[in-house]
Amino acid sequence: MKIGIVCYPTYGGSGVIATELGHYLAKQGHAVHFLSYEQPARLDYFNENIFYHEVNVSQYPLFRYPPYELALTSKIVDLVQSTGLDVIHVHYAIPHAAAAVMAKYILKTKGIDLPVITTLHGTDITLVGKDATYRPVVTYALNESDGITAVSNSLRSDTFEQFEVTREIEVIPNFVDFHRFSKKPREHFKKAIAPNGERIVVHVSNFRKVKRVEDVIQVFSRIRQRVPSRLLLIGDGPERMNMERVCRDLGICDWVTFLGKQEAVEEILSVSDLFLMPSQTESFGLAALEAMACEVPVVASNTGGIPEVVIDGRVGYICPVGDIEAMAEKGTYILSDPDRLSNFKAAAYQHALSYDILQVGPRYEAYYQEVIHKHLIS
Repeated sequence: MKIGIVCYPTYGGSGVIATELGHYLAKQGHAVHFLSYEQPARLDYFNENIFYHEVNVSQYPLFRYPPYELALTSKIVDLVQSTGLDVIHVHYAIPHAAAAVMAKYILKTKGIDLPVITTLHGTDITLVGKDATYRPVVTYALNESDGITAVSNSLRSDTFEQFEVTREIEVIPNFVDFHRFSKKPREHFKKAIAPNGERIVVHVSNFRKVKRVEDVIQVFSRIRQRVPSRLLLIGDGPERMNMERVCRDLGICDWVTFLGKQEAVEEILSVSDLFLMPSQTESFGLAALEAMACEVPVVASNTGGIPEVVIDGRVGYICPVGDIEAMAEKGTYILSDPDRLSNFKAAAYQHALSYDILQVGPRYEAYYQEVIHKHLIS
C-alpha cells in the first residue's frame, strides 16, 4: 500500500503514535508519506519506504493567520496525483480531518477516489473539538471520513456523546515499540541520580493544568516522608514556575529535578521505580504505557481511558482525580517493599507487552484494507 500520514510534528501523543506507526508500516514494505509543517520529532532515521513532505504556508500581509489548512489540502491533492496514494490517514481531527475531506472532494473532480481515515487522540474531541467555533466542521469532517478510529473506548464514547457522528468508530489502542521502550540495565545511571539507593519517582507531561502537575509534587512530598526517594520531572510548559514554587514551599527542592523536554524518555524511565499520572483527563495515557514498557508501575487518576490501560492492583493503582492522599498511600505501598515493587514491575512489563506495536500495527493494516475495500465497492 501507499499510505499518506498527516500529523503534528511535536512530541505530543498524536505525533508520536503517527510517526511510530509510519515506521512500522514502512518495515512491512508499505510506502509511507508523511505530511506536516515540520519533520516529525521521531522521524529521525532513514528508511527507504518513508518520505517526508513539508507543508509550506505562503506569507502574505493580508493574512493575519496563515491558512495552514488550505496549504495542507493543496499538498494532499498534489501528493495523491503524483504518487497514487491508496489511503490518507490523518491523526488529530483539527484541522487535519477537514483538510483531508476537502482534498478528497477536489480529487473527485479529477476522477480520483481517495479514502480518508481519521484517528481521534483526545483533546481534538474532548477539549478543542467541543469549542463552538470548530464543532460544525469537526462533525462534518468525521462523518465524511471513510473510517474513524479512536485510541480508547472512553474516547469513542465521548465522541458519540459530544458529536452527531453517524459513522462507526473502531477502537485501536495506542502502542509502544519494544525495540525502543524496554528496560535495559543502566545501574551506573541510576546510581548517579540516586547515590544512596533512593527510589526514583517520575512524571512526564507538557506541564499544563489538565495534567494536575502540582498534584505530582504534593504526592511525591508525602511519599518521601515515608520512603527515601527522588522525583524526576520530564517536560515543560506553563505550569513549571508554579511547580518550582510548590517545591520551594514544601522544602523538597533538593530531591526534585526538572529535566526539561527529553527525546529519549526511555533512558530515564528505565531507571525509575514509580510513574505518577494524576491527570484531570486522559483519553488513553500513552506516557503511562511507555513507563510500564520499561517495568515502571503506575499510580494514576481514574479518568478517561486510563483505567483501560492501568489495571488497578496489578500494574499499579487507580485513584480518584485530586485524591493526593490516596495516591501517596498507594505509591508508598508499592515502593516500601522490595519484593512487592519487583512484582509490580514484572506485572507492568507483561501487561505492556499486549500493546506492542507488533500486536497493534496489524490492526491498522487490516483496517486500511477494510476501508479501501468498502470505498471501492461503494
